[in-house]
Amino acid sequence: MSDVVVTLPDGSELHVESGSTVEDVAHEIGPGLGRDTIAGVVDGDLVAAAEPIEEDSRLEIVTDQSDEYLDVLRHSAAHVFAQALGRLHPEAQLTIGPWTDDGFYYDIANVDLDEDDLSDIEGEAESIIDEDLPIERVERSREEAFEMYEDNPFKRDILETEAAGEDPVSFYEQGEFSDLCQGPHVESTGEIGGFALLETSAAYWRGEEENETLTRVYGTAFPTQDGLEEFLDRREEAKERDHRKIGREMDLFSVDETTGPGLPLYHPNGKRVLDELSGYARSLNLDAGYEPVETPHLFRTELWKQSGHYENYVDDMFLLNVDDEEYGLKPMNCPGHATIFDGHSWSYRDLPVRYFEDGKVYRKEQHGELSGLSRTWSFTIDDGHLFVRPDQIASEIRTIMNTVFEVMDTVGLDTELVLATRPEKSVGSDALWEQAESQLRTVLDDGGYDYDVEEGDGAFYGPKIDFAFEDALGRVWDGPTVQLDFNMPERFDLSYVGEDNDEHRPVMIHRALYGSYERFFMVLIEHFNGNFPLWLAPEQVRILPVSDDNIDYAEAVAADLDGFRTEVETRSWTVGRKIRAGHDDRLPYMLVVGDTEESEGTVSVRDRAERERDGVAVEEFRDHLERERDEKTVAPAFLD
Repeated sequence: MSDVVVTLPDGSELHVESGSTVEDVAHEIGPGLGRDTIAGVVDGDLVAAAEPIEEDSRLEIVTDQSDEYLDVLRHSAAHVFAQALGRLHPEAQLTIGPWTDDGFYYDIANVDLDEDDLSDIEGEAESIIDEDLPIERVERSREEAFEMYEDNPFKRDILETEAAGEDPVSFYEQGEFSDLCQGPHVESTGEIGGFALLETSAAYWRGEEENETLTRVYGTAFPTQDGLEEFLDRREEAKERDHRKIGREMDLFSVDETTGPGLPLYHPNGKRVLDELSGYARSLNLDAGYEPVETPHLFRTELWKQSGHYENYVDDMFLLNVDDEEYGLKPMNCPGHATIFDGHSWSYRDLPVRYFEDGKVYRKEQHGELSGLSRTWSFTIDDGHLFVRPDQIASEIRTIMNTVFEVMDTVGLDTELVLATRPEKSVGSDALWEQAESQLRTVLDDGGYDYDVEEGDGAFYGPKIDFAFEDALGRVWDGPTVQLDFNMPERFDLSYVGEDNDEHRPVMIHRALYGSYERFFMVLIEHFNGNFPLWLAPEQVRILPVSDDNIDYAEAVAADLDGFRTEVETRSWTVGRKIRAGHDDRLPYMLVVGDTEESEGTVSVRDRAERERDGVAVEEFRDHLERERDEKTVAPAFLD
């Protein structure tokens, strides 16, 4: 047999026979590693130890010390759930059960489950773990597989699609349980130290609304019980920080079924936060030389066909007919900005041209995927598009990245960088994509940034650098992005006159500092648990008169704090009750004013950390508020 070259993480190469498995290669490296091998990562894909390597590949061996081990363990936990389900509900039909970032899920048909059912299944799963059943890979012919799933149309569908052409096909067995699966899995059910079923939801087969509705069961698993308990504690805290819950408590936003799913309504409190975020982004854009533009919500689909969105994005667009012409709500702002650029004549001296817009866009997500502000039909992107000469690419991207880092530092979020490369569904030539990816990689490498590479995760028109941010609970969210685009300038025939008096093609850069306001707002709500920094807080100061006799003085203090979002508490409550209400409303500052304060012309200051100071001059407090607001301090600092 011919040799293939396997490149290991340290850059070294091994020549092995084509068809050698991941485990075979591990034994070549060393017998100890061969014994410890659980799975492998081949060209970025997590695969079973028995996976054959047929061509030159990059390979990482997975052991129980690898980051990927948790994914493998959770895949096995999904099978444990399925086995327990089969013991208690043999009528259930299995579909798919992959691992996820937080655990696993399994989609099932022909059975409805409530909380008591989940509790019973979890107990049976723990028994299966205690049985320490070996998990073994077996191969069966396609004919035998089809016979096994004679009454399961979902598994037959998998055999006809994902496993099409494979003969034999792989199964994994543990005890009496057998499941069509490519793996990978741990060696036995006993390796699962902590197991829990979390919740159920509805899901569509293949994610398509026209298909059957299934029951999706979510669970998680860890190598130890301690790991599970830590996860469950974090999950409970996440429930307390849920932006939908806090959104109701603080009257920030709502999503009403009457007005439409995935279409958030921002209440005055929420709009105040959004306006502050928008104002901050606007100031950064203007300082960086961007010019504001505005484009409509609706365009003729001819524009989307020219941009390439129609052929690549039409299933996610809202389309309508007007006077026998087809129009589409915009899923992106970039074609409108390209059209604006195309309406002028440009010299090389004019570039870069930078536009920005808080542009509302619309994407037709499936009903089951809509959730609060995290996934919506309507959302606003703090969009920016730059039209640059090729020699300006690196400097512009560096400037954008520095601005994104400034934004993240301002709100106290840590960032991770990802280079996302060409997806399978894309437009443009190989040469253009190679050039664009090389440009971004060079900027990252020259800047000394740590970054991961997500193969095939770029936009359909170009590669991108994504900024993911980590919140207070350690969860990672998608956020800002910088995208390099050689394709749209070609499609719109954009040009500028160069120094040689010939026409040249500009390069288009797409960038967003927040990503979308909705997603960023959601993350900030949960990250701060509703305790927004002063500059973002819907209500910044509440003045609490000790008695009704002090209301006039409280109103006078509020007038002295003009320019800040200040309210006077006029309800005839005790001071203690007013303070508790202020804490419940997550106020940065409360000012208590009674007879003493009124006679001295002072205030008593309390912050959300329950620190307090008496006898503070109103002017001193105002001066501090101005500094804290202008410096965008994360936490109230007057009483530090």
